[in-house]
Amino acid sequence: MSVSAIGTGAAAILARERWEARRRWSRAALAYLVMLLFSLVFLGPLLFAALSSVKTDPLAYPPKLLSPQLSPANWAAAASLGRQGAGAPLWGGFAPGAAVTFELTYFVPDGLTAEAPSANVPRRRPGGGLGAVQRITYAADYAEVGDVVEVARRAADGGELVTYRVQVGYPGAGPTIDRLPLDVQSPSREQRFVSSTLPPTRLERLGLVASYETITPGALGYLLGNYRRVFTEARSVTTGQSLFLRWTSNTFVYAFFRVLITLAIATTAGYALARLRFPGRNLVFLLVLFAQMVPTQVLFVSNYLVLRDGIWGLSSLWGQATLLNGLPGLLFVTALNAGPVFIMKQFFESLPREVEESAMIDGAGYWSRFSRIVLPMARPALGALVILAFQGAWNDFFWPLVILTTPEDVKTLPIGLLTFRNVYGNSGDWGLILAGAILSALPVIVLFVVFQRYFMEGVSYGGGKE
Repeated sequence: MSVSAIGTGAAAILARERWEARRRWSRAALAYLVMLLFSLVFLGPLLFAALSSVKTDPLAYPPKLLSPQLSPANWAAAASLGRQGAGAPLWGGFAPGAAVTFELTYFVPDGLTAEAPSANVPRRRPGGGLGAVQRITYAADYAEVGDVVEVARRAADGGELVTYRVQVGYPGAGPTIDRLPLDVQSPSREQRFVSSTLPPTRLERLGLVASYETITPGALGYLLGNYRRVFTEARSVTTGQSLFLRWTSNTFVYAFFRVLITLAIATTAGYALARLRFPGRNLVFLLVLFAQMVPTQVLFVSNYLVLRDGIWGLSSLWGQATLLNGLPGLLFVTALNAGPVFIMKQFFESLPREVEESAMIDGAGYWSRFSRIVLPMARPALGALVILAFQGAWNDFFWPLVILTTPEDVKTLPIGLLTFRNVYGNSGDWGLILAGAILSALPVIVLFVVFQRYFMEGVSYGGGKE
């Protein structure tokens, strides 16, 4: 064979290898593109809700993905105003001795004489809903609004851009107030608002009034104002504590005990059904399968009556006439679940018997083999079960809605978010509702990230059987 033929063959092999490499890369790129599209479909609503949760008006039309709250320039302006208001560039406020300087720019068309707008600090409550019934301190009782003066003027197409400055002071002594609202009214509809040190919360009366919920928010207060309101506005009428914190703590306690009870029952019952031989074993397993098929709503009335009567009066032994409006009653009807028992039984059956038989030869009993050998090998399944049980408890809605009715302090987080929806939704304050929803999703996301390895191992172990 000639040298040229050998060179031609090597070149052909090299070209084919390059073509195969490009083909592999194109397939990988296509797979990643498909995964990216699926992730956008599933995570898109959560991302959109997170971006909308920082807006002062998520219902503004036309809708925009980005908002003024996401602008670094506005963060800097908010930090400067918060420092002027209370010496707090992060969370802002309005404290004695403050002197807040605020500027606004208007467009004045040709032929119209520019007139200074009027500014005042209104007696306005924060948002609506639960914040409307709180006893608050109004900045209007302590603020002193100076004259609105012109500070700059420049030419523009068809007219001029005129900038005005107003100073709001806090003379004398008094409490520190967390917000300083401001309303600035244009003298005429022809003199149109253009911009200000911070964008207005809303333009009212067909653009005649630029309204601000607070002009001293601070950088974090400007970005996370709705999240701050979630904790500060909704307060218990009886204790004065934050209802959102109370709902969150109730849900954590409920989820914690439900996970413990689920793990205890699922592991012991699953191991007994997988390894022990006793009369009626198959019948018990059939009952477990049957219990999975029965919807919760079918047992709604009977379980409710049992809880109302305190488990046929047994709860009176420890001083409770009824198990309604309490976490013990909620755990009584939700912790016993056939699904985890089935999962653990299938997992235990996939484990090799030889390991237990070796321990049996060494004299280990059922409990010793279960606690020292089987459970450590079941960590992947237990991790998956923790995630499923915690997520089920954290997002549980039906039974908490039925059992936990009054007072507001006993509710769990999903029912509390329903309260937000009923109270703030009527006033169109969806920013606070979305902020509460995003906060409620964070613990489940964190839990999945922490236990992700165990969850994936549990799925892979449960997928096959020796």
